[in-house]
Amino acid sequence: MAQVKVFYEPEMELLTVFWQSPRTNQLCTELGDGVILIKDADSGEPIGMELLSYKPGDARFDSVTVEIGGTQYA
Repeated sequence: MAQVKVFYEPEMELLTVFWQSPRTNQLCTELGDGVILIKDADSGEPIGMELLSYKPGDARFDSVTVEIGGTQYA
């Protein structure tokens, strides 16, 4: 079973979620509204995301979806 790692830094209002291990060689792309997609730089595969200006109960979690291998996760 895959492990999801969630990191919250309240003083920076930053929430980071990894569904794969972080890479030393990764790329970040802002999708809009403070949502950052983190991808493996070699394969282009999504491995995580960050939410900027995050506070508990943030409504953006309802609108974030990730599609991996043809399966969509919301």
